[in-house]
Amino acid sequence: MTRTRKTSVLITGGNKGLGLEAARRLGAKGWTIFLGSRDPGRGRVAADRLAAGGADVVLVPLDVTSEDSVADAVRLVRKYTDRLDVLINNAGAPGTMVAPADATVEDIHSVYETNVYGPIRVTHAVLPLLLAAEHPRVVMVGSGGGSFAVITDPDQPVSKMHELAYSSSKAALHMITVRYAQALPTIKFNVATPGEVANHKFAATDMNRHTGELTVTEGTDSIIRLATVDADGPTGIFVDRLGPVAW
Repeated sequence: MTRTRKTSVLITGGNKGLGLEAARRLGAKGWTIFLGSRDPGRGRVAADRLAAGGADVVLVPLDVTSEDSVADAVRLVRKYTDRLDVLINNAGAPGTMVAPADATVEDIHSVYETNVYGPIRVTHAVLPLLLAAEHPRVVMVGSGGGSFAVITDPDQPVSKMHELAYSSSKAALHMITVRYAQALPTIKFNVATPGEVANHKFAATDMNRHTGELTVTEGTDSIIRLATVDADGPTGIFVDRLGPVAW
């Protein structure tokens, strides 16, 4: 197959919501979109929709909780390119909002498999492709719910959402991102949250049953900003669509 020399991006959880909208917006810029989807059927529908809009898109079956699936995904990407400019670790799981007193290790582990181990698994697998790019970027889709500053602010609605799995998994993801940024300075590693922390707003997606006040396009503003930072841009930062967010 012909290897691409366009800017390329792999998006996990790309068949719907924030992942799909990020794919649409980056596809409109002329990028090659490697659309990761755990469900190949839904992924094909999403990929066809993007292609109908003019995007250069390749469907990549990808379950971030599976080592074999991630390895197969990387082999597929390598058929099209010998480098990857951007990775967007978007796939996420909300958990079941089990109260802390009732939470078990199993409750926590299932969320960590997607929200913590998934990004590590995918990042590790595509690292050689990222390092081969001239100006590689990794965007982790985090959450205000993973911020100690937000969680401990009584005016923030998330401070009253008493659970262990989701918020702690996003806090772990934030720390992982900073450690990657420190250890791999040639790659821009940053965290985006799809909301407006100061205004207590978040994007409407399936994960929150579309209860958010922001559109999915507004929710991807921070993701797109970090995916398109230039070579002199920041690394190891946490932002929402309005600007920096406290850790």
